[in-house]
Amino acid sequence: MRPPLFGYTQVIYALHLFSVILGVLGTATIVGSFLLGIPSIVAVVMNYVRRSEVRGTWLESHFSWQIRTFWWTLFWSLLVIGISAPLMLLMIGFLTAPAGLFVLGIWVLYRVLRGWTTLRALQPLP
Repeated sequence: MRPPLFGYTQVIYALHLFSVILGVLGTATIVGSFLLGIPSIVAVVMNYVRRSEVRGTWLESHFSWQIRTFWWTLFWSLLVIGISAPLMLLMIGFLTAPAGLFVLGIWVLYRVLRGWTTLRALQPLP
């Protein structure tokens, strides 16, 4: 049986996936679109607004997964840029920044797809 906020949680995954798709198809990176795109920002706000309503249910794991994905993406992207910026003086940073953000983008796509498929299977996330 689907809990009351099942559809709401699907909308959040859809918004995150839409941001990822915009990053793939647009001029922004996946990470840039995911962190700075309106759909993902709206999705994170939606998570925080209704988080208390899923506390104690298996949907809580999905809300935590979505929120952690956003904040860890921010942390890792700042780390990649922070390390790559000084390396740009040696020209290496022009390789490490795009490579790091590309890998991070793949990780974001994985997290969104794994979360959504697990939700559709009516299962909690670790």
